[in-house]
Amino acid sequence: MAGRIMGIINHRYNELKHEKHGRFEFIDCHDDQGVAHALINHIENWAKVRGMDHLVGPLGFSDKDPQGFLIEGFDHMAIIATTYNREYMVKLITREGYTKKVDLIDYIVNVPGDMPEIYKRIYKRVSHRADFKIVEFSSRKEIKPYIIPVLQLMNETYSEIYGFVPLDEKEMVDLAKRYLPILHPDFIKLVLIEKEPVGFVIGIPDLSPGLIKAKGRLFPFGIFIILRAMKKSKRLNLLLGAIKPKYQGLGIDVMMGVKMLESAIQHGMTEIESHLILENNHKMNGEVIKAGGKIYKRFRIYKKAL
Repeated sequence: MAGRIMGIINHRYNELKHEKHGRFEFIDCHDDQGVAHALINHIENWAKVRGMDHLVGPLGFSDKDPQGFLIEGFDHMAIIATTYNREYMVKLITREGYTKKVDLIDYIVNVPGDMPEIYKRIYKRVSHRADFKIVEFSSRKEIKPYIIPVLQLMNETYSEIYGFVPLDEKEMVDLAKRYLPILHPDFIKLVLIEKEPVGFVIGIPDLSPGLIKAKGRLFPFGIFIILRAMKKSKRLNLLLGAIKPKYQGLGIDVMMGVKMLESAIQHGMTEIESHLILENNHKMNGEVIKAGGKIYKRFRIYKKAL
């Protein structure tokens, strides 16, 4: 096999955003422009016949799938829910006339040995609000009742994020089934106001070393190898996080961040890797940098008019 590619048309997203965009995903091939051209040209024609006027990618069915070509950070290990491509793929796609659509940034934050005093003071001040309640978990069973409300909150807060498509209830259940087995209760933080979730953050110990040891196979014994490796992990990967818009700027992010940092310290973590953040999300980028985050990887989604 010389190469592969997938073409996607997300009609729901196109209707929501009034676009006619096709997508390409899972593209990979040898360092051969002829092969790359054959792959991408086939999807361009496929999308054009179906009335699309642009092709964008790499981008899956939604922003919850791996997205973008890695363009910086090739010497770092790939993590779950992000792509890893050979460096020459960027050269091949740009030679086909593709230009930058948007960048996504991945940060690394060093975990201190002890909680910094400034964080303790801010947390103490914010947590005194009687209407804010932070919820932590000790078992996956405790998490289950909050899964659908948290994903509904994600629908509300992610509506303006590029590539995001609101989840319906079936998709919420499927997403919960996919990730619940690998979630660690200690790394899920939730803030309630009058029993309503208004903020959450979810992290998991890095499972990449375990996937390598298991040679990418979950069965028959790979899942046990991965789970064992996660227990020894020194890096925490943040998967998702959100705060209800009307409660942003009130310190909920500090409450969840301090509690997550406490758990990371207790588990002997030395690094926290952020989820992908759009480059134009200046507020979120600023907060991560303020917390000591350094750019670790950069991913780029490309576009081309058809």
